[in-house]
Amino acid sequence: MMAHRSFFITLLLFAGLAVFASDPPVTNNVSVNGNYVNNRHPLLVKPYMALPVGAIKPAGWLEEQLKRMATGMTGHLDTVYEKVMGSRNGWLGGDGDVWERGPYWIDGLLPLAYILNDKALIEKVQPWIEWTLASQKPSGYFGPDTDRSHEPGLQRDNAHDWWPKMVMLKIMQQYYSATGDHRVIPFLTNYFRYQLEQLPRNPLGKWTFWGEQRGGDNLMVVYWLYNITGEKFLLELGELIHKQTFDWTDIFLHQNHLSRQNSLHCVNLAQGFKEPVIYYQQNKDPRLLDAVRKAAGDMRHTIGFPMGLWGGDELLRFGNPIQGSELCTAVEMMFSLEKILEITGDVRWGDHLERIAYNALPTQISDDFSSRQYYQQVNQVEVTRKFRNFVTPHEDTDILFGTLCGYPCCTSNLHQGWPKLTRHLWFATDDNGLAALVYAPSKVAARVANGIEVTVSEETGYPFDESIRFVFSFTDKKVRKAFFPFHLRIPSWCSNPVVRLNGKVVDIETRQGEIVRVSREWQHGDILTLELPMRVEVGYWYDGAAVIERGPLVYALKMDEKWEKKSFEADKRNNYGDWYYEVTSDSPWNYCLSRKNLEPWVIAEHFVVEKAASMAVYPWTAREAPVVIKTKAYRLPEWQLFKGSVGLVTYYMENERELEPEEIIELIPYGCTTLRVTEFPVR
Repeated sequence: MMAHRSFFITLLLFAGLAVFASDPPVTNNVSVNGNYVNNRHPLLVKPYMALPVGAIKPAGWLEEQLKRMATGMTGHLDTVYEKVMGSRNGWLGGDGDVWERGPYWIDGLLPLAYILNDKALIEKVQPWIEWTLASQKPSGYFGPDTDRSHEPGLQRDNAHDWWPKMVMLKIMQQYYSATGDHRVIPFLTNYFRYQLEQLPRNPLGKWTFWGEQRGGDNLMVVYWLYNITGEKFLLELGELIHKQTFDWTDIFLHQNHLSRQNSLHCVNLAQGFKEPVIYYQQNKDPRLLDAVRKAAGDMRHTIGFPMGLWGGDELLRFGNPIQGSELCTAVEMMFSLEKILEITGDVRWGDHLERIAYNALPTQISDDFSSRQYYQQVNQVEVTRKFRNFVTPHEDTDILFGTLCGYPCCTSNLHQGWPKLTRHLWFATDDNGLAALVYAPSKVAARVANGIEVTVSEETGYPFDESIRFVFSFTDKKVRKAFFPFHLRIPSWCSNPVVRLNGKVVDIETRQGEIVRVSREWQHGDILTLELPMRVEVGYWYDGAAVIERGPLVYALKMDEKWEKKSFEADKRNNYGDWYYEVTSDSPWNYCLSRKNLEPWVIAEHFVVEKAASMAVYPWTAREAPVVIKTKAYRLPEWQLFKGSVGLVTYYMENERELEPEEIIELIPYGCTTLRVTEFPVR
C-alpha cells in the first residue's frame, strides 16, 4: 500500500524521547510547516519538501564522485563537446544547436556547481542564465526562435518546440533555489501566461512528440511557481498541460505498452513515469497513484532489469539481459523517483531510486568521468564494436565508452544524476522536522522547529556498509537543543533494523518498507545510529535467471578488464567523437549456479560475504570493490559468445544435466563492474 494511513506502530516515551514508525500521511490539509514552501491550497500538501540547492553537501565517496564530475566531462563539456556546448549554442545567442543538448548540460552542471560551491563552474553556468532571461519577448516567449539549415552534428531546427524549454524551466527553478534571484519569478510567470494563451492552438505535440510525452516536467514547474505566487491562472494552465500530455495514467492502468516490445521510447517512459503523481497534487484521484504502482509491478515481469531499469535500446524490449539500457533512462528515472518520493512519502520509491543510483549509474560512466556508454547490458562480457541485437544500433557504437558513442543526448544529459541525487538525500518534513530518505555520506543544514538551523552529518559507507551514523549540531552557538521529528526510511529489504541513540538501543518495533520518526529534544552532539543488516538473497528474472542481491546492491561476476583506446575513422568522428574504448577480458564468464545452493535456508552458507578492511575513496571499481561475495558455480561449455554478447542459453532448466566440476567465483557490486554476468542460469 502507498503511504496513505497515519497509524502508529509503536509509541515509546522516555527521557524526552518520542519514537514512532508510520507511513507518512499524504493529506489534503493546510501544511503546518513554516520553514519551507509546501504546496499551496488547493494542491495536495506533501509530506516532504526538497531543500534548497546547496543545503546538502556530499561527503566521503559521494564527494569524490562529484569532484570527479567537476574535473571530468561535466565541468569541461564546453571544450570536450565544444561544437554544441561552445559559444555557437543557440542558448547563448549563437547560430548552432538550439534544441535540448545545451539545457541538458546546464540542468546537471548548475546543481553540481552550487552543491560544490565551485566558483569556476558557477561562472560557466551564468551566461546561460543571463542569455535566457534576456531572450524573453513581450509575449512571454523565451529561448532561441530561429530555425536554420541542417549542419552535421547540430540540432538547428524546431527552435519553437516546447520540449527544450521544459529543461530550461527546471534549470530556472534550480537557479532560484540556489540564489533567490528575484528575476526568475516574473520570467516564469510571463512564460506561463504565454503558454496558457498559445497551447490551445499550438499544443505540446505540435513541433515534436517529445514535449507531449514529457509534459510532466513542464507541469512540475507550474505547480512550483503557484506555490510561490498563488496566481490562479497557473492551476488552469496545469489542467491544460496535463490534458495535452501523453496519457501515462491510461497507458499504465489499461493498455499493454509495458508488455509489448517497441511500444514506447525508453527515456520517455522514465520521464513520463512521474507525470501521474505530479498531476495527483492537483487532481487527487487515487487512480493516479495506482497507475505508477501498477506500472512498476508490470515492468518487473516484462521489460524489467534487476538494477531498477528496463530493456530500451531505444524502444522498449523484454528484459533479456543482453538488451541495452540507455544512460538517459537512468538519470531521468532517478529524477522521476525523487519527485515521486517527495510527493508520496512511499518508501518503495526510495528503494527503487537507490537500486538505480547504486547499480546502473556508476557502471555506465568511466571512473574519471571522461567517457560513457550509451547502452549498458546486464550481462556484458565484452565492450566491443560489434553488431548487437539493439533496435537502434548507431553503427554498433552503442556500448563503447567514448564521448559521443551511440548518440550525443546522453553525453549532454548524464550530468543531472549524481547532483540531483545529492539534493534529494534529505527533505524537510510537513511536521517541521528533517528526513533522511535516501542514504549516502553527506551533511545537511536545514531549519527545523520554529526556524532553528540544525546541521546533521551522515557518516556511512552505505550502500556497501550497513551502519549509518547521524551526528547533530546547531549552527547558532547560543542554541544547543531543539525539539523536532527526525524521519528515517526503513528499506523494504531490511527486516531487522536497529536504532541507537548515543550508543543505547532504542526499543522500538520497526517494519520494513516504512518510515520511522524519532521525535525528541535533540541536543548538540547527539548521535543517532541506524543499522540496516543486509543479507544475501536471490531474485529471479528473465527466463528464471538467478540474480544475487544484498541490501540495495545487485552483485555480478568479477572479471578482469583490459581497456584499449582506439580512434574512429575520419568519416565517423563528426557523429561519434575522435576516440573510444573497447574493454575485453580473458576471464571465464559462462557460469551457472546450483539450484540447491539458492534455497533461502542455505543461501548464507553457500554465499560468503567478505568486506574490505577499509573503503577506498572511490569504491566503484572492480579492484576497489568494498564487498566480495564468494560462491561455487559450474561452467556451461555450451554457453558461448554470439557477436560480442552472451549467446542463447536456457536460464532455467528442470532436468538434471552432467555439470563441470565446481569452481569458486567472486561476485562484486554491479556498480563496480564494467564486464559482468549478473543473471545466471540455474541448474
